Order: sequence, then structure tokens, then C-alpha cells
Amino acid sequence: MTTKSLSILGSTGSIGKQSLDVCRKCGYSVKALTAFSSVNEIEKQAREFKPEKVALVDEKAASDLKQRLSDTGIKVLSGIDGVCECAQLESADTVLNSIVGMAGLKPTLSAIRAGKKIALANKETLVAGGQLVMNEAKKYGVDILPVDSEHSAIFQCLQGKPANKALKKIILTASGGPFFSKTADELKNVTVENALKHPNWSMGAKITIDSATMMNKGLELIEAVWLFSVRPQDIDIVIHRESIVHSAVEYDDNSVIAQLGLPDMRIPIQYALTYPERFESPVEELSLSKIGKLTFFEPDYDTFKCINICKNAITKGGLFTAAVNSANEQANLMFRQGKIGFLDIAEKVQEVFECTPYYDEYTFEDVMEIDKFARESVMR
Repeated sequence: MTTKSLSILGSTGSIGKQSLDVCRKCGYSVKALTAFSSVNEIEKQAREFKPEKVALVDEKAASDLKQRLSDTGIKVLSGIDGVCECAQLESADTVLNSIVGMAGLKPTLSAIRAGKKIALANKETLVAGGQLVMNEAKKYGVDILPVDSEHSAIFQCLQGKPANKALKKIILTASGGPFFSKTADELKNVTVENALKHPNWSMGAKITIDSATMMNKGLELIEAVWLFSVRPQDIDIVIHRESIVHSAVEYDDNSVIAQLGLPDMRIPIQYALTYPERFESPVEELSLSKIGKLTFFEPDYDTFKCINICKNAITKGGLFTAAVNSANEQANLMFRQGKIGFLDIAEKVQEVFECTPYYDEYTFEDVMEIDKFARESVMR
């Protein structure tokens, strides 16, 4: 196994912690760690993995961490510029970006411009700045390997793709979240606690709420358009409650190839890091006889409106996807703070979509301007 050296962005979150599990298993060297403000957790990680640099976005937390690690020789950085410095670290060949939300875009661009291989768990990078990111990746000859379980599954299924354009469609599976089969009337008064009870996956609060609204599936559709160069209409979404089939592809002869496994993020994380090779995994072996049955359903697009909002946004192009992403981030936060109801999330995202200006091409600064516009619109 070739030894790899990594910078892990968002190391104290769910994906970041599981990425470090993979590093332990594979013996990979961790050169940099970043987080927002989790001083205690990142101090433990830093002492174990002994990176060259760590960064915390929060200035006060970074100052505290600097004192705590003063005996180690590890350089402590702060702010988004500190995160970007970690993303560009010369000694790391791969950057695994598991930052949550729009905050992941600038570090991804920094890593690409430094020529790093990208293991991408931050879907917002492509949702908000897909055109910009893919153009930069092509310019610098950088590979972007998906870490999301669904996109990793699609990527794995495409490894046997014929040289001709034989791909017919992508089948993107969704767990359906905690509110599968619920009607809009039944969702009017659901609480944050209700929405955080995901049936299969252990994730951060923001992503879990996105799963409950099914906004996450809309964002994943957008990401798939960019990653696999397909049209929005070439992607079908299917509810699969067991989360065993992580996604599939259908070819022109109507053959369907799927990737299956237990719902554990360490499989897609490890594959992104070891590609094109495979190695023994810490994840339990899948037993189909124990699972017993696999079920599939059509999504309820009328109740879970965020899916179609995202599909309309990527179809229109420009910065509509960035706008709906930022609107959702703000509305998601406001719901978790108890300021709006569950169904208000989709309503606010739709309102922002309807008043977003069209951009044929855009810069990073344009993305940031739309981000500000969308958030302010939601808070009105």
C-alpha cells in the first residue's frame, strides 16, 4: 500500500472523525487538521497524529489551542485563511474536505490551485461553485474523488463503464429520512428533536435536518451533475429505506449496476483515499440474508419540495444552485434555533430561488455575493 499524506479539513465532525479511523487503519500520515472551534477534540487529534499544522476558524478558540499545544511544535493557525493554508500544505498529497456548508468552497479552491488530490465530502463546494470548481480542477489537472456514500457508489459503478457513451441514467438512492410517508399536515408541528432522529446514519445536525427535508438529495443531484457530467433529467431519485444500496447506474442495454454495503461512511472514505486499489476495511461484512429484504419507493415531491427546487436550480444554471444552497443553510439554522417551522425551510428556499438574478459565468466573489443575498433574504 502506498503511504499517503493528508490534510483533513473538518476533522472534528462525523466524517472527519471517521476519516481519522481510516488513517489509523491504513497507516496514513496526517499533515494538517482543521475545525471551526472544537478545541478539546482537535487537541486530542493533534497529539495523536502529530500534524505539522492545525487551524481553527474561531480566533479565540485558536488562541486557546495555541497555548495548549505550545509543548508540541505544531503550528496553530486561525481563520479561513488558516484553513486554506492547511489545504495548500506542501507535504500533503491529498486534501479530504469534510467541512459543512459553503465554508468549504474557498479551501477546496485553494487545494486545487496547490495541485492536491481532492477527496470531497463537502457537497456544497460543487453545489455553490460547480462551474468554477470543475474549471479549476481541469486547469490544474486535479482529480476530485467523491466521499459522499451515494456519489462514491456511482463512481464505483462507473469503473466498468464502456468507452462509448453507454450510460443511460444514474439512480440516486435516498433513505427518506425520519419523515418518510408523512404528509405535509403531519409535518407542520414537528420539532428539531423529531427531525434529528435519522433511521440509519449518524451525521451532524445540519446534514440530518437536510435529510429530513430531503434537501440533501436535491444537493446530491446537483453534485452528481457536476461530478459525472450528466443532465439533471438523467438522474432518478429512489427512496430506499434500508440504506444498503447506496446508488446505481443504468446502461443503454438496461443493465443496472449497484454498489451495496452497510451504512458506514468509512467504506466511501477509504475508497476515495485508496483508489484505484481496495484494501481490507474496518466495516462489518454485509450479509444479504440477514438484511432479508430491500425496498424502493418513489419520493413524495409534493411534500418534500426541496428536491424539485434543486432540480430546477441546476437546470437553470448560473448561481441559482448557490442561492438555494445558502438559503437552505440559513433556513436550516433558523429551524434548529426554533425561529421557523419545519415546512418553512422549503418555502424560504423557494422564495430565494424565485428572486435570484441570472449569471451566465461567475467568479468566487459572485458566489459570495449571492450567498450574502440569499441569507439576508431568508432572515427578512
